[in-house]
Order: sequence, then C-alpha cells, then structure tokens
Amino acid sequence: MAKKDIHPKYYKKAKVKCACGNEFYVGSTKPEIEVEICAKCHPFYTGQEKVVDTMGRIQKYKKRLEKHAQIKQRVKKR
Repeated sequence: MAKKDIHPKYYKKAKVKCACGNEFYVGSTKPEIEVEICAKCHPFYTGQEKVVDTMGRIQKYKKRLEKHAQIKQRVKKR
C-alpha cells in the first residue's frame, strides 16, 4: 500500500507570473510561481536573438560547410 499524506498538494491551475508581465497557468506543487523570463519575452522565441561570436567559430563553421558543399558538387559532376 502507498503511504498517505507524503505528497505535497498539487495545484492544477498554478499562476505563473513573468517579469515581462505575461501570466499563464500550469500544474504545480506551488500555487504561484514567479519567473524572470518566459516564451513570450525570451529572445530565442521572439526572434531577437543576438549571437556573440568572440572566437570566430561561426565563421569557421560556415567556411567548412561551404567547402563541403563544393566538394559534393564536384563529386556529382563526375
């Protein structure tokens, strides 16, 4: 048999408040949750993401992809 009264109370409609002002509801063991960032204000989801490439890794990766595509085209022509 399972033990009684060992699990926290579950709230089916726990209110989540974001620092941007967005509010939504989720299931949780806490009645209210405060978050700093949500899907409505996160740069990845809003399309305002900025990539900081200090080591030139992105440029190196793009060059490798370009080189690979050229090699692939040469092989197809044969």
